[in-house]
Amino acid sequence: MSHDLEITPLDAREAVEAGDAVIVDVRAQDEWDAGRIPGSVHITLSELSARAAELPEDREIVFSCLSGARSLMAAQAFAASGLQAKSLAGGAIAWTDAQLPFDGVVAGH
Repeated sequence: MSHDLEITPLDAREAVEAGDAVIVDVRAQDEWDAGRIPGSVHITLSELSARAAELPEDREIVFSCLSGARSLMAAQAFAASGLQAKSLAGGAIAWTDAQLPFDGVVAGH
């Protein structure tokens, strides 16, 4: 099911390359250690509210996780507080399925 807070991997990559967005990976440390989207920022979901001040206010924030569930929760919370927030539809699985650059492997996939 598509959600208005979701963004496709291709659209997310274009926004990042244009300087309009930043990808924030909310997966656990072991998932991040196994592999990540190049240039993404790692803030685990449990640390997100405490580290919210680190998020840019001048660009869209694209939250990413394994499949899109955790990132959608993050996007909903941050969009409700007025930030430009999206969730990477399908997460790291969809990103790699779209054959976009990925450093390492998708843990748990």
